[in-house]
Amino acid sequence: MSTRLRARNILMVLAGVAGLLMKGWFAESLGDLAHSYLGNLAVSFAVYFLVSLAAGNRLNRLLIGVIALLIVEIFELADGFKIMANVYDPFDYLANALGVALAYLVDVSSTRLVQANSKNP
Repeated sequence: MSTRLRARNILMVLAGVAGLLMKGWFAESLGDLAHSYLGNLAVSFAVYFLVSLAAGNRLNRLLIGVIALLIVEIFELADGFKIMANVYDPFDYLANALGVALAYLVDVSSTRLVQANSKNP
């Protein structure tokens, strides 16, 4: 993995964490939907890029997405491993999947941009 892609992945993890931290602020303007599901979306997004960082070049994007989805869905199913207060909501699974899908799309599109920019410094 190139230095630029590693930096991009770290930036995307931080973006996911920022989304989680700003969930309350978004909930004020976007309402209950943001309050209920933005955290799942943001964490799932961050987990995808964490798995990508850990995998380096050893795994393809699809496998990274599957592993990230398994992590967040098992966390949801296990009631936050009793670490976090968690209220069961079946739509959390969908929000997790959407977060991983969004991360996958960002990964594909931004990788192309990073690679194009590295060819033309």
